[in-house]
Amino acid sequence: MLEEGIILVFVGMGTVFTFLAILWGAVTIMGKVVAYINKIFPEELKITTAPMKAASSEIEIAIAIAAAKKRQ
Repeated sequence: MLEEGIILVFVGMGTVFTFLAILWGAVTIMGKVVAYINKIFPEELKITTAPMKAASSEIEIAIAIAAAKKRQ
């Protein structure tokens, strides 16, 4: 009975270890594939800057009070 339990433990741990090793390998390979594809087809970055409106002091005070109350 004890031998069957030990065998079951090793089979289960071996299965989990094998799955994790395969998962690690797949993630590593996919990372390299995506990096290679990004070199071939880089994304175009569109940087737009919109002028920001100056907030009134009343709005800033209200935001500060709301943040303080939420933190309590």
